[in-house]
Amino acid sequence: MAALQRDPDIDEYLRKRLMPVEGAIPHLAGVDMFGNSIPVGNVGGDLFEYINFQQRYNIDARIAGALRLSRDYLDPLPHGHTLRNSVDDHVQWLESRPGFDPAKAAEYREAKSSEQLRIAEDLHQLYTTAGVLLVDSQGHGIISAKIASTVHDTFHAFILSELDQNGKITPALFEKINLRLAQSVTARNALGRDSNDSSREIATMIYGELRPNGNFRFVNFGHPPPLIFSAEYRKFMEIDKDHMVRFPPLGLEIPEDHPDRNKYFSMKLRKRLVNASDVAEITLMSPGDILFLYTDGVYDGSDEQDRRQIERVIGEHKDEPAKGICNAILAYALQQDEHLRQIGEQDRIDDKTAFIIKHG
Repeated sequence: MAALQRDPDIDEYLRKRLMPVEGAIPHLAGVDMFGNSIPVGNVGGDLFEYINFQQRYNIDARIAGALRLSRDYLDPLPHGHTLRNSVDDHVQWLESRPGFDPAKAAEYREAKSSEQLRIAEDLHQLYTTAGVLLVDSQGHGIISAKIASTVHDTFHAFILSELDQNGKITPALFEKINLRLAQSVTARNALGRDSNDSSREIATMIYGELRPNGNFRFVNFGHPPPLIFSAEYRKFMEIDKDHMVRFPPLGLEIPEDHPDRNKYFSMKLRKRLVNASDVAEITLMSPGDILFLYTDGVYDGSDEQDRRQIERVIGEHKDEPAKGICNAILAYALQQDEHLRQIGEQDRIDDKTAFIIKHG
């Protein structure tokens, strides 16, 4: 008699959702990349994920759909026919307004058709674009994993609408995720929080997109900044921090021009919504240069001695593939955990994620 198959428990389910899948690694010409996560327990609060646009989405079909709409939008709706699309619907509304001008309807159709042509062009860029999502929820364990999972689900739900409406990911997506983790004034969430409750669902996040020329564009919500290792000089290079915009962790700061700003608690009101000027940019210039992303279980981004140690590890393994460099960093981080246990400071041990991008 065959043994009964055990259903996965919640820890196993969340662990599988939050761990990177090596088979999803995007392949870009001249770029080698690899990342991995090690939770403290059965499940952790780190989320690392490759966004392989070619593998995950049917780019061909989306481009064909945008081009089809660009043609359909130009065709006036025959009298008595059912509405075919949102442009027909809006033109019908225009026709119902006093003083309707047919020229305005034609101009609107032309503008919406042109918009679809641009969407098709932007979708085409996804053939040579790789995305990476890195999230670090406060603490570790199942609650942190649930917070990371919330970011994961929200992110992927909004990507679908972003690709449909824009053909690419825009800063508006991250503002929506930020609001998703904000604390509701109405306390309609399951925890029933109030203004005197200091507990919050806090997570840091970096999302970036990489191109074959080594260009990496990213947004940063409270996460330790990326590091660049120069193969030529065998050390981390200083990055101009004036161009590295970093917002507070997700959910802590609501922009004052957001229509729902009074419905959420905010540490302070940000001056405006996130826009394209807040997207930071790094370019790996020389062959062998390495971009290093991480969570604070590996390095918190501040301690100079820890920085030099990781710099040494990368320097010793810089000629290896990205996977070898990543594994060496995580092995070093696990050694540091053992040291913390020996000195009785195991409470400082945290989930670990490292991601390496190596320019070919």
